[in-house]
Amino acid sequence: MFKKSLKIMLTLTVLFLLSITISFADNTVKIGFNYPETGPYSVEGLDQYRAATLAVEEINAAGGILGNRVELVIRDSKSNVDATKANVVELIDQHKVKMVFGGSSSAVAIATGDICQQKGVPFFGTLTYSTSTTGNNGHRNTFRECYDSWMAAKALADYLNSNFAGKKYMYITSDYTWGWTTEASVRKLTKTEDKETYKGLLTPLGTTDYNKELSLAKMIKPDVLVLVLFGNDMVSAIRQATSLGLKTTTQIVVPNITLGMADGGGPKVMEGVIGALPWCWSVPYQYNYPRGKKFVEDFEKKYNRYPSTSGASAYTILYEYKDAVERAKGFEAAKVIQALEGHTYQLLKDPQTWRAFDHQSIQTVFAVKCKPQAEVLKDKYKLDYFEIISKIGGEQAAISKEEWIAARKAANLSAQLEPLEVMAEK
Repeated sequence: MFKKSLKIMLTLTVLFLLSITISFADNTVKIGFNYPETGPYSVEGLDQYRAATLAVEEINAAGGILGNRVELVIRDSKSNVDATKANVVELIDQHKVKMVFGGSSSAVAIATGDICQQKGVPFFGTLTYSTSTTGNNGHRNTFRECYDSWMAAKALADYLNSNFAGKKYMYITSDYTWGWTTEASVRKLTKTEDKETYKGLLTPLGTTDYNKELSLAKMIKPDVLVLVLFGNDMVSAIRQATSLGLKTTTQIVVPNITLGMADGGGPKVMEGVIGALPWCWSVPYQYNYPRGKKFVEDFEKKYNRYPSTSGASAYTILYEYKDAVERAKGFEAAKVIQALEGHTYQLLKDPQTWRAFDHQSIQTVFAVKCKPQAEVLKDKYKLDYFEIISKIGGEQAAISKEEWIAARKAANLSAQLEPLEVMAEK
């Protein structure tokens, strides 16, 4: 009798657990992840993929979002606008995703934001540093978790102005919105806006041979060479600059630097390079942020390396979307956006705020210098590249509301983002 009762109890338990599993499987929320699996920014894309996968595993293990299992619908942006447009339309129209995130190109982010605004779906930019993303191309649906070019330039300006005031600068810049706004920001804050005095060259995205540009730099002999290049483009340029001996006479600055870019260049090539970033894996340890440490250690355990700022942003976005949905008590876009606006959060570093008027994440920014080769090689993964040389608070780093409004008015744009009702109608 006891055995029979036990058997019935076990059967009922199995059926109950099975019903929960089936119910969880039936309740799935799809999130669109459009990231550069291939193309010039693929290294940054890979880190986004790793961190996003880790976040989804954790979120689902904890019960999903409002009891819904998270499913990533993944597409390769190739850091290409046309491919991105096709991807995002498919994600929204065919797969009915509730949110889109990802990207490692501001041109891609801006195109994604435009489509998501039209279709009433929230979009989170992961790596998009152009000031236009939340500026003149900003939308009510678009949120940027990373910093922007102006914030990076502000973090660098104090160091550069203290050490290179009145010196000769030269710029080599990627020819699209991120490159233009980053160069403009650094020029303005270092008082090197005169392009006759401080030369600059534009290069196509995906350039691999910088011999012409760097030969000119060797002839001009700048004290500071600003490489407004990203991903594999920056890696190619800085290796060639080192081969030409430019580093012996010139301070190289990479305004937006990542761990993947430093690793691509290698410890000898990157030694002494100056840059800025919103996060790196050592920040939680240097400033004692427990959740940031846990992320680094969980990522390290899964992938046998440290995460970069690209991965940290993707990871944070998924948790912030989850939190906003839960506070909004549903997936309705307008309510989720309202829950985000003005909201302060803390995950991997000190507190950040989704600024209400432009949806920029206001956060601390760090200026860094790449460590000597010998120090990098001491690290177990040979990935301890960055020494933090200064930091600046988010409110001090970001453009003000008055500056944001003035820029939009100058471009004949509204002094505010679209009304929330536009999203509610979708």
